[in-house]
Amino acid sequence: MNLFGSVFGLIIFVLDIWAIASIINSGATGKSKVIWVLVVAILPVAGLIAWWIAGPKANYGGRR
Repeated sequence: MNLFGSVFGLIIFVLDIWAIASIINSGATGKSKVIWVLVVAILPVAGLIAWWIAGPKANYGGRR
């Protein structure tokens, strides 16, 4: 495997972990969270893009 492929894979992995953490911290229902986590885990690139466009947004307890 070349260096570009390794770096690209690592970036996708980190972004997927970030997306899953964001999904878990979102205000979505439990069923919706499970579906989004599965989509991101099974289809890393396509799931990440779909989540970024249409997925639940995280609620990290910012200003109210």
